[in-house]
Amino acid sequence: MSALEDVRVLDLTRVLGGPYGTMLLADLGADVIKIEPPGGDFVRETPPFHSEDDEFGGYFQSINRGKRSLELDFTEEDDRADFRSLVEKADVVVENFRVGTMEKFGLEYERLAEINPQLVYASMRGFGDPRTGSSPKQAEPAFDLVAQALGGVMHQTGDEDGPPTKVGFGVGDIFTGVLHTVNILAALHYRDRTGVGQFVDTAMYDAMVSLAERAVYQHSYTGEVPKRRGNAHPTLFPYNAFEAEDGYIVIAALGDNHWRGLCETMGRPEWVVDYPHANDRLANRDQLRAEIEDWVSTRTTEEVLSALEGDVPCGPVQDISDVYECEHTQRREMLVEAELPHTDETVTIAGTPIKMTKTPPEPGDRAPLLDEHRSELLETDSLSKTELEEIYPERVEVSDSSSHER
Repeated sequence: MSALEDVRVLDLTRVLGGPYGTMLLADLGADVIKIEPPGGDFVRETPPFHSEDDEFGGYFQSINRGKRSLELDFTEEDDRADFRSLVEKADVVVENFRVGTMEKFGLEYERLAEINPQLVYASMRGFGDPRTGSSPKQAEPAFDLVAQALGGVMHQTGDEDGPPTKVGFGVGDIFTGVLHTVNILAALHYRDRTGVGQFVDTAMYDAMVSLAERAVYQHSYTGEVPKRRGNAHPTLFPYNAFEAEDGYIVIAALGDNHWRGLCETMGRPEWVVDYPHANDRLANRDQLRAEIEDWVSTRTTEEVLSALEGDVPCGPVQDISDVYECEHTQRREMLVEAELPHTDETVTIAGTPIKMTKTPPEPGDRAPLLDEHRSELLETDSLSKTELEEIYPERVEVSDSSSHER
């Protein structure tokens, strides 16, 4: 049994944030049907490719594993009818279009809820949906870079004397996608208790404000706009990256016991007496940082790690090839193999960080080809309830106040 094996998700999302969130649901066992427009999610054509014959690139492969694909053109009534038939048996619809897009096709939440009152309809947009709170920006498009810029994340990222810098990976998309998954799971829990679905909404701008929570409370408490500090922390020390002979090491000696371990390792036991409290270390951070930098700079990363590990939170700044070689990554199955269509070859993609003992997630098969599952989806959904019970007995339940027919 998987945690979400009785949940069916109709996934209309494209690009990164929405597909990442629905991939997490698929990892947890949900039947995720990726509904794609004519020609498919345009990310299918984004490099890198394994070979010139690939039908989709690594971007698409990485965030669409374990899903089934169905190509529908919502400008055609027959395809809208097919979608509505899928909604009858669905638990969740997820979309990340601009406000008003689904209304153009008569497929907005209110109409779909008439078909299936227990439906959880989840919208993920740049600036949210009027149903949960209006915004003057709601009609505007947004991507990760825009969300990071507006939400205060870029302003806090980078060196103090450098320009604002986006976080290297798409946190505007991925963090929003994770919050969207939480939103969906909470609504499903409510639905299972009450038999009632609802509209849920996650905005990228909102997610970035949430991610920048430290800057929010700092501004409120101090009245100042927090400055960029590179790899340092505004209120904690030592908490920074230091350059060794052959790379960088991060040291986060926040607790008094960690500070004591660092001082003893560096041969500076007097610091324990001179700077006994966190505020003492913070007030003298410039002097202390310079001396820690000098100590680290005369050693290799391995020498620093060997001296500190076990007593002081620390680690090397790894590139992705180091991550591939890391024993932790291998043991925790954070790198998994995905098949390439029509071949016996595989490529490596990130595994799932969600771990459980009773219902462990299992990253699914490769990402689907466009419209790969048309026949099985539309033929299955035209079957009677009795026929469905014979094929999928675990997916059809008697409708009552806490469950509904799937």
